[in-house]
Amino acid sequence: MKESLAKLAALERLAELGGGEDRLKRQHATGKLTARERMAQLFDPGTFEELDKLVTHRCQDFGMQEQVTPGDGVVTGHGRVDGRQVYAFAQDFTVFGGSLSETNAAKICKVMDLAVRMGAPIVGLNDSGGARIQEGVMSLGGYADIFLRNTLASGVVPQISAIMGPCAGGAVYSPAITDFNIMVKGTSYMFVTGPDVIKTVTHEDVTKEELGGAMTHNEKSGVAHFAVEHDKECLALIRELLGFLPSNNLDEAPRGVTTDPVDREDASLDTLVPESPYQPYDMLDLIHTLVDDGYFLEVHRHYAQNIVVGFARMGGRSVGIVANQPAHLAGTLDIDASVKGARFVRFCDAFNIPLVTLEDVPGFLPGTVQEFGGIIRHGAKLLYAFAEATVPKVTVITRKAYGGAYCVMSSKHIRTDFNYAWPMAEIAVMGPEGAVNILYKRDLEAASDAPARRAEKTAEFRDTFANPFVTASRGFIDEVIHPRKTRRKIIAALDACENKRDRNPPKKHGNIPL
Repeated sequence: MKESLAKLAALERLAELGGGEDRLKRQHATGKLTARERMAQLFDPGTFEELDKLVTHRCQDFGMQEQVTPGDGVVTGHGRVDGRQVYAFAQDFTVFGGSLSETNAAKICKVMDLAVRMGAPIVGLNDSGGARIQEGVMSLGGYADIFLRNTLASGVVPQISAIMGPCAGGAVYSPAITDFNIMVKGTSYMFVTGPDVIKTVTHEDVTKEELGGAMTHNEKSGVAHFAVEHDKECLALIRELLGFLPSNNLDEAPRGVTTDPVDREDASLDTLVPESPYQPYDMLDLIHTLVDDGYFLEVHRHYAQNIVVGFARMGGRSVGIVANQPAHLAGTLDIDASVKGARFVRFCDAFNIPLVTLEDVPGFLPGTVQEFGGIIRHGAKLLYAFAEATVPKVTVITRKAYGGAYCVMSSKHIRTDFNYAWPMAEIAVMGPEGAVNILYKRDLEAASDAPARRAEKTAEFRDTFANPFVTASRGFIDEVIHPRKTRRKIIAALDACENKRDRNPPKKHGNIPL
């Protein structure tokens, strides 16, 4: 018995040392935590239970039989985050550069299977040099096994990926399937082919940071949803994000505790929208005013900034917010904004999170770049996502709602439960100025006082058609509300939707215009 206990203790010590003291120090020298330190930061103290701690690789070639480390380069297990069960894996860069082996992949697959079976979120902490070359197709097969599980778990349990080191080649497709990607500035990168290959094939000179760094994927590609300064901030953000999400697709999101009155009014909202329809304002000011305690966790903050998405609480309830941003591109919808919004809406719908839409949209962004790039197809993604969603949906039109964009942004016509508008809202096929130029083109061309006539007809059109009272008379707006009462109205609407039951026609799945 003593010998067995001593052997167990020795093996556990080897597993905890990973690649050894020198490599652990090297990990710290680069500004990164070790895999086990990351797990300790992620989970509530003392709750992490490790699985497969003594698993080793099976490769007998290239001298690998002499290089055996218990755990084989990945730490897997489960624990509690704010008291709720979560499953996770953390790749250990100190062991073979965190490279994926057959057994390494099997450990990850096991913990993912457990997460789905138990209805708990799965968190992946990625820090790997890629497939383990010595194992050939076995390591590639391991990636495919993980990809399959990512796909089957999608919409069943929340999946969060943190890129905390290198993530290249086939490894990038697992994070791409998951719901949220967090990247650490300066120490993480993602790309399918590295700078050396690109230089050989296309003769382009590019650094790893330029090609696949945190800000590249947050600002340009949209692959990542968050960029953080260091590992500790990354792990704290994962804990915060999980607090807004249910454990699985059958549960409701946890309720928060707030002292913020549900009937709180804010007079500043009455003057938030400028008198001039051409003057921008910051939609984030409205969001922070409406939500509990003014706190909003913005998702995809650096990408497609003409639309804002993120999580907040209203009356203690988790909500997903989708809002046009007049301060950027006038709040128009373009390709990137449509895709960003659609992805977020579908996540919220999959996990029973109500959607609050704040609308100020003059239309889709015009131009050949958008048309040639497929704005029709991509804009249809956002329309499809809102129309498909069966969660409670509440929309508030603050100013402009023109053309097809009015329909797309969670209008009454696509099953939104409650639609409100502020008194200054303009709801029409197009803006008054554009409509007048078309309707009265010949008259204006012939008129000696064209500017005055144009102004007169524009005011007439605005009073007759482009206002919320016409829309309300048709029942497409449930109520025209005072801006200062918006928080109370939204929370009352969400309360009314508490027991909402809606479903789509039976089918295997729809065919969203990808």
